[in-house]
Amino acid sequence: MKTNGARFLETLGISFELREYEVDPEDLSAITVAKKIDMPPEQVFKTLLTTGGPGSYVFAVIPGDAELDFKKLARAAGLRKAEMVSLKDVQPLTGYIRGGVTIFGAKKSFPVCVDETIILFDKISVSAGARGTQLILSPENYLRAAAALDVPVETADLTKAQSPHTDGGRHA
Repeated sequence: MKTNGARFLETLGISFELREYEVDPEDLSAITVAKKIDMPPEQVFKTLLTTGGPGSYVFAVIPGDAELDFKKLARAAGLRKAEMVSLKDVQPLTGYIRGGVTIFGAKKSFPVCVDETIILFDKISVSAGARGTQLILSPENYLRAAAALDVPVETADLTKAQSPHTDGGRHA
């Protein structure tokens, strides 16, 4: 299925692969998506819409097996604080529903903060703008496309440190 995200990348001449999977509306986690598209969870990046206050929004793009650290995001985005946007506000602001949010082709372009681990991989996966469809592309091309949105794009450490006493949330 061709999505707004895919169309946006095509206008830039950026190569990508569309990978479709069966959606379970009860489990939209990036870890589940990773299993379904046969990629490690740390290479499947989730796009979260956050706010720093009224009228201030930032996309946070982090690995599927990680948890967003709001203090780190606020620092990277130059905000006093950051928190998740209310679920009811995601679609009116982006045009996308939970489980299908991408920075590409959104109703409005907001600044983007991407976790620094993105550059560790030869390819990553992000939502194509619809549940059940992922874009697979190189981190360089993702960042190049993000820069084409004409919004600030920052790369920084955005995730909470994982406790050494756990398996980091990775379960077989």
